[in-house]
Amino acid sequence: MNFSLRFFLACLALSFLAGCGKSDHGRGAPGGGHAHSAPHGGVLVELGDHAANLEVLREAATGKLTVWILDGHAENFLRLKAASLALVATVGADKRPLTLQAVANSATGETVGDTSQFEAQADWLKGTTPLEFAVPALEIRGAKFAPTTFRLPPAAK
Repeated sequence: MNFSLRFFLACLALSFLAGCGKSDHGRGAPGGGHAHSAPHGGVLVELGDHAANLEVLREAATGKLTVWILDGHAENFLRLKAASLALVATVGADKRPLTLQAVANSATGETVGDTSQFEAQADWLKGTTPLEFAVPALEIRGAKFAPTTFRLPPAAK
């Protein structure tokens, strides 16, 4: 077998091995899990055992918070049959409810009540303070996810 063919076959084998499978959990990310990139530059919050993700993006200057529902690899949008998404934020010692409204997108055909994107704006979201959020139990495509908490790091100035 010539060198070119061996090189091609070796590259092909490596591409199969480099995929995202359960066997690579525990490598490549802080804390032992493997990581995926948030498509909008937000923070990914894993739901279930690599079943889905929330991408959470805070715009510190405007106080806008956007949440996208994504698959386990953070590559595809998952629509919710909901007009809103409720979170509870912990700001200092205060618990503050936050209702994110469904966002329609004519380019993807998403509508209010069948979308992957939710948004809210609140003055208390402005600034660079780290925030903690609680997400109630969610059902996504028939899969039920337990309540989850996550922390947003300090927002960029």
